[in-house]
Amino acid sequence: MSDSPPRRLPRIAISVGDVAGIGPELSIACAADQAVKGVCFPVLYGPAEVLRRISVQLGYATAEMPQIVDVPIEQPESVIAGQFSAATGQASFDAVSRAIDSTMAGESSAIVTGPIQKEAWHEAGITFPGHTELLASRTAVDQFSMMLTSETISCVLATIHVPLADVPSLLSVDLILRAIRNGADALARRLRRPARVAVCGLNPHAGENGLFSHGEEANLIEPAIAQARSEGIDIIGPLPPDTAFTPRMREQTDVYICMYHDQGLIPLKALSFDDAVNVTLGLPIVRTSVDHGTALDLAWQGVASRRSMMAAIRMVIDLTEKP
Repeated sequence: MSDSPPRRLPRIAISVGDVAGIGPELSIACAADQAVKGVCFPVLYGPAEVLRRISVQLGYATAEMPQIVDVPIEQPESVIAGQFSAATGQASFDAVSRAIDSTMAGESSAIVTGPIQKEAWHEAGITFPGHTELLASRTAVDQFSMMLTSETISCVLATIHVPLADVPSLLSVDLILRAIRNGADALARRLRRPARVAVCGLNPHAGENGLFSHGEEANLIEPAIAQARSEGIDIIGPLPPDTAFTPRMREQTDVYICMYHDQGLIPLKALSFDDAVNVTLGLPIVRTSVDHGTALDLAWQGVASRRSMMAAIRMVIDLTEKP
């Protein structure tokens, strides 16, 4: 018999997202899963009264309920499935803020976030466009990137939640190089070998040597690629976006660097809608998230797929355990 002490499971803070959506039921179900409890100690952050009401509606026994850090919401009895409000937005913001505090203080090992309703944040007067920007602000980081990843495909975004018309003016050599470095580092740690990086062009046909561009490929993307290559990164591009994601190209690529949100999200969700994970790169803490929305039409019915939430928990454990 071994005399070694039992392994201490990492405490994972799970912010449940907007309580009017599917985040709470996914958080409850996954945190109660024996496979999850075997690798971590999950703690839910959200309005306890609403979470208990949802768990009863879905038939969970009291003994199955995970630990909850109560983040109060105004008039919890008035919260209705599928109907977000300023109150649900404020509650989801407060929940993830508490989870960040816990992780920054070392009480939790990492954060998993459920889906928020961005309109609800706006109604509550919250100016952050999403989790990623909030996390960067709260951790005082400016060299961050958003990566969406699955077993099939990984995409890092140079720009994130901005109007498409603003993308060209926001791109810079430094911004693109940051996405390249963060993506190459993340996949190298995950795969334990140098990552193969492919960079998408911004314009049709990657600009067609300037015919279909305003010089973004030549003046911004190509210099960033050249600098990354000089640093030893295995990298190609800029690739025409319409052929970058073919099966043959995916076989040769570990991570794509995409210039704007939908350039990466469209192929990722087409290939891995149910099991993709959102990872914020460049933070001093580990954070993963589901890669889907609040699905208000499915809320509190117990029918929403758990695959992305389970993948986010598995990913956060993987990233937390690796050196």
